[in-house]
Amino acid sequence: MRKKSLMDFQREYEKIILSDQPRKDIELAALMAEMRKQFNIPVPRNEAWEKENVKVAAMYRKLIITRTL
Repeated sequence: MRKKSLMDFQREYEKIILSDQPRKDIELAALMAEMRKQFNIPVPRNEAWEKENVKVAAMYRKLIITRTL
């Protein structure tokens, strides 16, 4: 399976936010898990990693915010 670009994740995000609520949360959770795996996103939050990966961190944070609303 090829790695997705950050733009690929953005496109998927845009499709997901148009889904109905129960499905949206499930799909956002799956997208977040895929991003954590592909970009080695640390949990809990790591400021040093975020400074080195600003765009990835911003996209991931957008998923978190959308999912919790």
